[in-house]
Amino acid sequence: MAPPPSTYTESWWGKEERGTPVVVKMDSPYSLVEIDGPGMVASSEKARGKNAKQFTWVLLLRAHRAVGCVAWLAAGFWALLGAVNHRVRRSRDADAEPDAEASGRGRAMLRFLRAFLLLSLAMLAFETVAHLKGWHFPRSAAELPEKYLRRLPEHLQHLPEHLRMPEKQEIEGWLHRAYVAWLAFRTDYIAWAIQKLSSFCIALFMVQSVDRIVLCLGCFWIKLRGIKPIADDDHDHDVEAAGDDGYFPMVLIQMPMCNEKEVYETSISHVCQIDWPRERMLVQVLDDSDDETCQMLIKAEVTKWSQRGVNIIYRHRLSRTGYKAGNLKSAMSCDYVRDYEFVAIFDADFQPNPDFLKLTVPHFKGNPELGLVQARWSFVNKDENLLTRLQNINLCFHFEVEQQVNGVYLNFFGFNGTAGVWRIKALEDSGGWMERTTVEDMDIAVRAHLNGWKFIFLNDVKVLCELPESYQAYRKQQHRWHSGPMQLFRLCLPAVFKSKISMWKKANLVMLFFLLRKLILPFYSFTLFCVILPLTMFVPEAELPIWVICYVPVIMSVLNILPAPKSFPFVIPYLLFENTMSVTKFNAMVSGLFQLGSSYEWVVTKKAGRTSSESDILALAEAEARPPPAKLVRGVSEGGLKEWGRLKEHEEWAKQQEKKEHDAATATTAAVPPAPATPVKKSKAAKAPNRIFKKELALSFLLLTAAARSLLSAQGLHFYFLLFQGITFLAVGLDLIGEQVS
Repeated sequence: MAPPPSTYTESWWGKEERGTPVVVKMDSPYSLVEIDGPGMVASSEKARGKNAKQFTWVLLLRAHRAVGCVAWLAAGFWALLGAVNHRVRRSRDADAEPDAEASGRGRAMLRFLRAFLLLSLAMLAFETVAHLKGWHFPRSAAELPEKYLRRLPEHLQHLPEHLRMPEKQEIEGWLHRAYVAWLAFRTDYIAWAIQKLSSFCIALFMVQSVDRIVLCLGCFWIKLRGIKPIADDDHDHDVEAAGDDGYFPMVLIQMPMCNEKEVYETSISHVCQIDWPRERMLVQVLDDSDDETCQMLIKAEVTKWSQRGVNIIYRHRLSRTGYKAGNLKSAMSCDYVRDYEFVAIFDADFQPNPDFLKLTVPHFKGNPELGLVQARWSFVNKDENLLTRLQNINLCFHFEVEQQVNGVYLNFFGFNGTAGVWRIKALEDSGGWMERTTVEDMDIAVRAHLNGWKFIFLNDVKVLCELPESYQAYRKQQHRWHSGPMQLFRLCLPAVFKSKISMWKKANLVMLFFLLRKLILPFYSFTLFCVILPLTMFVPEAELPIWVICYVPVIMSVLNILPAPKSFPFVIPYLLFENTMSVTKFNAMVSGLFQLGSSYEWVVTKKAGRTSSESDILALAEAEARPPPAKLVRGVSEGGLKEWGRLKEHEEWAKQQEKKEHDAATATTAAVPPAPATPVKKSKAAKAPNRIFKKELALSFLLLTAAARSLLSAQGLHFYFLLFQGITFLAVGLDLIGEQVS
């Protein structure tokens, strides 16, 4: 059906008025513009209005995001300032508390770092003025006089424009003259010394890197070939039904502890559930606590398990001499110890599985030269915070690579102090536990090795334990672990040369075990990255290659993380944190090497009391629900039952007193308006508050100053490394990396 004539006429008349539409085709097939087409003006105005609204909304969205980002940064900045203020106030109160590093070498290092920082700030101001005035490169290095050109290192002699000595007519004023004198002095007397020290540290760094690569290759070969120790006897059969057919020698289990009320209950319960004939196992709880409440709690726990049929006794020393070594030595002097062939040791935070003795003791059968079987540690709180994640990387490499390779190829490694089984005869032949150092575990291992005893490391047998969750606890632990080996090195060096072991084993013990891994590693790490690198920024005539700062350390960090592949996202934080810890390790190494007072301090590492898993908790609950046996075994008597009853009464009385104090405090504050309710996470014990660490803060400001100086020299990678390393030192110095206690 045709359209009405009127409509046709109006349509034709519109075309005549506006002209014939012209279509212009652009390069893009989608870009078609119809000029003078119908509705062009209206669509253009509509599009213009729509574009204006869209543009306005985009601007508003971006402005909102910018304001949110600024608000987030401001909130973070104010929170950081609040944390700094809180830590400064807490540190003033904590200055009176004893610290293993608060005297002697620790104070000397802090004074050195402060002087270094002040000098670097003065040099930065001086160099900034020189750069603003253009004194640093008025001519090319190729135009220098021959006598000055020879003073420059080879990498500076061919630069188009760099540092050079100006002529007399170019000197303007006394400040310029002082700067010229400083250039001459650092070129003549400082640059070559820094370069020599840098080359020496680089050589040590490369030797240590080669050692690490060799260890990794050894571990790879072990994995490839499936090499692992195999026991002569298996214990798959039931313990109770084994009779005399199985290999069940007499085993003594020792549990040294000191004021560790957070973990004693879990540890004792796990040890008491070890699957071994009850009449062939004795548990010694060696309590060195000076807290009477802690003593009574541990004694009550021992009595509880004794009533359930476990052969367990409680020992407490009145005089806490020799720390852990003295505690173990005192326990080994008991008359009944001679009835036992092996001794297993567990620290207070360790949670062995029931099959621990079944997996370790059989390796001694048919191997009379075997003195130690060491199990691997695993960690219940490895994902708790960034600090525990970084510790897990270190310790995974230590067990998976170092301990396993040394155990397979050398039959020797450092005893880890816990989660191991010793042949008592090996301990006695080696002189027993000695109190001369704070690393009694390494001491007995070295002496046993010198007497010809062999060690086995079981990488598949794992024992759960805790990692320090606060930086302060971790710092004290690392100080003890790195000062003790240097004490031991001084003491046992004559015995090493007098021993009858082979020259290869002597060389490995002295050159690799002690010097390279215990002395050289903290020395070059601190000297290279915390001293020489900042110096090269202020004395550019000395060179520190990029591959030493960046490439090789990253490769070594990747090798360290291979045993813990889930930690690969933390490669860079791990590298920066290890450089940060070099301050504590270097300080500890020096104090141990020169027998300073802080090297003899023993500080018990604080624990949080974390349990292994929900299944373990259920297993413990089922064990506690079992009815106690009718008969009494060794270690249980009527007097012991009375003692246990008295301890329970004391616990009830303490709870009542605590309730009364709480009610009194509530009545006192009843008139005060209540604060808004906030969820509070309860802790088992009061935790030490966060504080600041002055040496780390001083090094932070020093590295950030050196980073600012590297900007003047346009050294990109040096700047970024110094910047991030300085920020890491700042975070560690403000105690922001571990557990945060409000």
